[in-house]
Amino acid sequence: MLNIEKKQEGTSLTVVLQGRLDTTTSPELELSLKESLPGVTELVMDLEGLEYISSAGLRVLLSAQKQMMKQGSMKLVHVAETVMEIFEVTGFVDILTIE
Repeated sequence: MLNIEKKQEGTSLTVVLQGRLDTTTSPELELSLKESLPGVTELVMDLEGLEYISSAGLRVLLSAQKQMMKQGSMKLVHVAETVMEIFEVTGFVDILTIE
């Protein structure tokens, strides 16, 4: 299960994720981002409540990153240790901006 909470201030969007981002839930996030990203210049993904991310979830983040490179910036904040380990093993720490 995945809970997606969005907070928009002007052209800045914060997306708070809680739960698991896997094959079952990643289409939900993909659709949510597709609807929200037009006009956004700063995307902040708050992953504090994210317990798990699969390759499908990584693909959604990569896709969001590619879109945001064209229109602004994207960063990940409050990344949980278990998720950070997955980013390190997959090399995503070199691709994504993580604070």
